[in-house]
Amino acid sequence: MSSSRGAASARLRSIPSPFAVATTMTVPSRPDRIEDPFVAGLQWARTAVGIVATVWLLMAYPLAEGREQFVMGKVEDLLIGSGLTLAVGLVAVTAFIAMARSPLGRRYAARLTGPLSSLGAIALGAGAAWLMVMMLKGDIISTADVGYHGILIGLLVVALFIIGGLVCALLLLFALLFTLVALVQGLNSCFRLGDVHELLPALISPLLVWSLFVLGLFDGPDVAAPPVVLYTFLLGGPVSVTALSVWEVRRLRTHHGVTLRGALGR
Repeated sequence: MSSSRGAASARLRSIPSPFAVATTMTVPSRPDRIEDPFVAGLQWARTAVGIVATVWLLMAYPLAEGREQFVMGKVEDLLIGSGLTLAVGLVAVTAFIAMARSPLGRRYAARLTGPLSSLGAIALGAGAAWLMVMMLKGDIISTADVGYHGILIGLLVVALFIIGGLVCALLLLFALLFTLVALVQGLNSCFRLGDVHELLPALISPLLVWSLFVLGLFDGPDVAAPPVVLYTFLLGGPVSVTALSVWEVRRLRTHHGVTLRGALGR
């Protein structure tokens, strides 16, 4: 009995978590990529400061709208940020590869599998979540579609729908967590553009955050805070990301000999 329980718990532990799967698919992983732990630590510190500042702002001032509208607004911001990253990244990577001399251009193009797999993972997670919602709502199949075939068959159908509903609910939770983590990690890593070249995330991140800043100017404030607090909070992200990107480019040049001219083979 104890051995069977141990085997069952081992199987449960072997099931990958949505956090681990999303991180694996959205974090740069090229074997020969230059990794600077100090830069990575500062990036996570900036993210932590941003989270703390957001929590403080939400606790210090009342929401301008309801909680549901706030949550949906944040999800919309993530989707818009993903779309902006995709558009800016597509233009920047295309220009980067086109400007690189042979054979560097072909080498960079071959590395696009990382960013594409990151985007594909997010699309897959969002699609799976939508499918599970449709299943739970009965828009795909419901008990009415099966019809009545007697008491025993009816009870069996109800039991199968209950089990299927539980499975769909678990899959929906997995898909939502996976998609959320993949979006956050993807935005943080510029959707694995570091797999193409180490300079690309630092060059593209400021363009992304300032684009989001401009969009934020046209949105209503999330909380009823004074304008000074709102604009300071709104500017904090772009300014910190830009400063960190400039410093990262300089550090790559001084500590690792990575320059834009060298990256383009010029």
